[in-house]
Amino acid sequence: MLVDLSLRDAAVEQEPLALAERVKGAFERNYQRWYTEARAVVEQLLTARADEFSQLYLGDGKRKTIDAVTYTIQDWLTGRRAPADSAGNGKSFNDRVVVSLRMKTQLEILRSAEARFDSSLFDIRQLVQAELFDSELDACRELSSRGFLRAAGSIAGVVLERHLLRVLANHSIVVRKKEPTLNDFNDRLKKADVLDVPAWRQIQRLADIRNLCSHSKHREPRKKEVDELIEGVDKLTRTLF
Repeated sequence: MLVDLSLRDAAVEQEPLALAERVKGAFERNYQRWYTEARAVVEQLLTARADEFSQLYLGDGKRKTIDAVTYTIQDWLTGRRAPADSAGNGKSFNDRVVVSLRMKTQLEILRSAEARFDSSLFDIRQLVQAELFDSELDACRELSSRGFLRAAGSIAGVVLERHLLRVLANHSIVVRKKEPTLNDFNDRLKKADVLDVPAWRQIQRLADIRNLCSHSKHREPRKKEVDELIEGVDKLTRTLF
């Protein structure tokens, strides 16, 4: 629903009028192409607001009179201007301001679509990463089933490390240590309240198994431990973001 405009208030008019002066002439030349492209973006990324975006241009098609509420951008582009007021002292409303405010609202909707686009890219990136991790963890399972326990555990540890790095980036958390370990990532996420104590302890356990697999000076890892590492990493990649 369009908000009623108090167009006789000079304070309200000042900013839209300045905008109108800046786009004078260029608006009439370029708006139609801009609207077609912008409407397609809004329809694709912000479907719930697509009708509102169009209504700012076309109106709702049910008006009985032309006033500050029902006047549209299409009216301006087709040369229709505000009617005279009843006293014959000028226009009954400032049509230029109405058009400027309507387009300003369209621009704000388009900016919202841009933010949604950034969010969509984030979702896509997470999905692609999850599929890559699935592939690597499947390889770990195969290695474990064939008895290559250290290799399976080491690869699963790399997957865990990359995922925790992504989680840190998602939360804008910086680890300043020059050569951080899995436990450094884990502790930093806990300190930032991204992880609760049970999740922090679980990652500690997985990191211990990973270290057992990666360092030959320790005892040989057991298949049960390596499988625990693989499945634990699998769960974290699907539930921790």
